[in-house]
Amino acid sequence: MIPEVDTALTVSFQVKLDDQDLGEFYSCEGLGCEVVMETRDEGGNNGFTWQLPTKLKFPNIRLTRPLGKDTEKVARWFASMQTGYTRRTATIVAMGADGRTIATWGLLDVVPVRWSGPSLSADQSKVVTETIEIAHHGFLANGSA
Repeated sequence: MIPEVDTALTVSFQVKLDDQDLGEFYSCEGLGCEVVMETRDEGGNNGFTWQLPTKLKFPNIRLTRPLGKDTEKVARWFASMQTGYTRRTATIVAMGADGRTIATWGLLDVVPVRWSGPSLSADQSKVVTETIEIAHHGFLANGSA
């Protein structure tokens, strides 16, 4: 018997910093990592090159949502950077349309990088969105903060 695959057709992403809830986002880009490789030629063996893993590299994560009441929470987080900053852990939870958790990622040493607000124009009728970009230094082993 083939197991049923739970595909996520409608997904939202709940984001928390330690105990602070930043709200729900509808787009999440950049979750991943890359192993940086170093190449070394072996002396006396011209036909062979060693590929050695050196470190992990983590891209910034971009989260987007319609502008709303939770924008204040993001503004406070970015404003806190003016008086110094303590790195925090974060949790991103992917949820299905029915509210079930699909996947969870815990992030280490999260720092806010960029907030992009909406481009407003009276002659265009489109959803007003905001995007935040965060940097991190890796994933937590158990997936949650």
